[in-house]
Amino acid sequence: MDDADGFEAGASGSPGDPRVLIVMNVVLSTAFATLVVWGLSIIGAAEFSLLNVATGAILLFALTYLVSKQ
Repeated sequence: MDDADGFEAGASGSPGDPRVLIVMNVVLSTAFATLVVWGLSIIGAAEFSLLNVATGAILLFALTYLVSKQ
């Protein structure tokens, strides 16, 4: 038995830690929301503020969480 076969069998059968996915979702949603709100502020469509970034991050987090749970 090869070590690569054992790793592949273990990795494919492991569901992973959901806390890691949640933290990654928070970080990536916040980064993307910051980028989107910054872009909207450049064109004058929205003000770059903590409230707008937080709202965007929460909406993105909720959307991606719901999609990934399906």
